[in-house]
Amino acid sequence: MEIRDIDIEIKNTTILTMDKECRIFLNSSLIIDKGYIIEIGESAAIGYKYKAAKVIDAKGKMVMPGLINAHTHAAMTIFRGIADDIPLKEWLFEKVFPLEDRFVKAKTVEIGTKLAIAEMILSGTTTFCDMYFFEDEIAKIVTETGIRAVLSEGVIDFPTPNSKTPDEGLKYTEMLINKWAGNPLVTIGVAVHSPYSCSPELLKKTKQLADKYNVPFNIHLAETKWEIETIQKTFGLTPTQLLNNLGLLSNNVIAAHSVHLTEQDIKLLADNKVGVAHNPQCNMKLASGVAPVCEFLDANIKVGLGTDGVASNNNLNMFDEMNTMALLHKISKNNSTMMDAKMVVKIATNGSAQVLGLQNEIGSIEIGKKADVIIIDLDKPHLIPLYNHYSHIIFSMNGSEVDTVIINGKLVMENRKLLTMDIEKIKMDAIELGTIIGKSL
Repeated sequence: MEIRDIDIEIKNTTILTMDKECRIFLNSSLIIDKGYIIEIGESAAIGYKYKAAKVIDAKGKMVMPGLINAHTHAAMTIFRGIADDIPLKEWLFEKVFPLEDRFVKAKTVEIGTKLAIAEMILSGTTTFCDMYFFEDEIAKIVTETGIRAVLSEGVIDFPTPNSKTPDEGLKYTEMLINKWAGNPLVTIGVAVHSPYSCSPELLKKTKQLADKYNVPFNIHLAETKWEIETIQKTFGLTPTQLLNNLGLLSNNVIAAHSVHLTEQDIKLLADNKVGVAHNPQCNMKLASGVAPVCEFLDANIKVGLGTDGVASNNNLNMFDEMNTMALLHKISKNNSTMMDAKMVVKIATNGSAQVLGLQNEIGSIEIGKKADVIIIDLDKPHLIPLYNHYSHIIFSMNGSEVDTVIINGKLVMENRKLLTMDIEKIKMDAIELGTIIGKSL
């Protein structure tokens, strides 16, 4: 038999596939070549068939799909801890928007995004969905660092740091769609902030652009009771009903938060195959409420998991977010069987992939999919003994166990060392910017 040259073999390990059957392979190898997963099987049975340029002996470790952050504002790391313990309306209009007006520029977005990507890779996130400003700069950083991302420029009914008018923002977005088309790591989407901050005309324009290019459409939806009351008073509808009446609901919609929904709203999301990006920690911290995720799942609505930005979380750690999600829905339903550990891992991997429209590429370890995987070191006191892998992921891990990260078949972290980023310079730049921002408060 001819031995095939390949890029990477991860051998002697446990592989959590998160495929439809949630298969687990023991003492097995994962074979990666040219960015793709090409074989999975027992190391003794398949290892001899390949000659790998890089062999990783992952004995005592576990391989799983990289985590997928379905909703964040990455560059907002520069505002970490700056506006805590206040309601969302005050947080947004009196704190965040004024700070963004003063400090968000291409350079500060670069600093904040690099810090965010370092934080995400170190805690096992391999893909993130971003809604912010200067997304062209963010796309460049994504390709330099090797992470995967869905990027959308925020459009709103007043000037933003990167656009004087909404139309200018839409032109910029269309430029991004064309510029980054076909990039292996970057997917450009269209983003409009929310039903309460954008006119019906702007909502329709942004959706038309997303549909023209068949790209994701990113929007905050039904996040607070104040939003519900505002839209109800203005239009006599819930925010979800308003979007439906405008013809905006469809399978490319990423509805972030979706906290306050009626039974009719839930049916509208299900009927139109809308995806929901659940952000439990942010919703708890801002006291926005508890999204009816169990009802979403019962209605076969696509559900992914996100952290939101660190100004409202205050980290990008998806292990932390998974733990919160599991516990929140158990206590909110007063039922310990709700949101079991395996379900939460599925939501944070292939659930998020479905919401982002990337389910055919990422979200599970399967032959033919992109090689976005993380290797977790199980040799930790808090992970011993091991009876249930999913339980450990949700209730015992904190992200520091992530040892190695591979994205698109490329090593971006090995043995806890970032390979594509100068972490010391990133930290220094962020500290210097933080000092400037801090002096202005």
